Amino acid sequence: MMVRERLKRWGGRAAHLGIVGVFTLFTAFPFYWMLITTFKQTSDLLNRGNNPYIFNQPPTLEHLRVLFFETLYGRWLWNTAVVGVVVVAITLLLAVPAGYALARLTGRWGEQLGIGIFLTYLVPPTLLFIPLSRVIASLGLQDSLWSLVLVYPSFTVPFCTWLLMGFFKSIPRDLEEAAMIDGYSRFGAFVKVVIPISIAGILTVVIFSFTLVMQEFVYALTFISPVSQYTVSVGVPTFLVHGDVYFWGSLMAGCFIASVPIAILYNFFVDRFIAGFTVGAIK
Repeated sequence: MMVRERLKRWGGRAAHLGIVGVFTLFTAFPFYWMLITTFKQTSDLLNRGNNPYIFNQPPTLEHLRVLFFETLYGRWLWNTAVVGVVVVAITLLLAVPAGYALARLTGRWGEQLGIGIFLTYLVPPTLLFIPLSRVIASLGLQDSLWSLVLVYPSFTVPFCTWLLMGFFKSIPRDLEEAAMIDGYSRFGAFVKVVIPISIAGILTVVIFSFTLVMQEFVYALTFISPVSQYTVSVGVPTFLVHGDVYFWGSLMAGCFIASVPIAILYNFFVDRFIAGFTVGAIK
């Protein structure tokens, strides 16, 4: 009986590890593919008889040289980081108080306003970039990174407001009332009590907003013409795809370098990120 239970336990562990291993390989494979393609010689990449998963010829740094010395990839990374940081700050400044106000708004109006705000996020950029381009031109922000700073919150703020509204609703009002009885104002209770409890949701907003900025293409392509003002999402495909010729090694290098920081950020804060999306910080 003991042997059977032990075998059953070992079998369960083996099945668990097997599932985790398969999932790990599945999620890590794109990064492996980008990394090995970055250092493969072009002849190795284009030869269909070669094994695509290993180095059939000695590795090379030529693709990295092309990426960093024949394009403005470093400048594009800096532009993306600047726009991302500013947009995240604006999103937090607007979405946090808006989400809290809607969560505490009594009656059906709070829910309906929250749904209305979220619906604006669902409008595709292909419908909005034409009227928004008129706004950008009227403000004189064409060909400037500030045009992206102005436009990107139009889709980060609605979703993040809706997300934080659900998160704030899970926080009991009794905590704020107790803080107010102790002498805090409503704003003081919000800052001293609600914000610390809501770190998981706020971190979710930060990661989500920065990820959207990193991958956005339509607005960045429409509003910016100078090469020095490009973001990564526009600069890499524009300069590393010439007609039907793809510089696969440099393309994969650019994608790998830009995606690794986001992947590391997700892995470091995965527990808080999941708690923010599942509203699991308060039970």
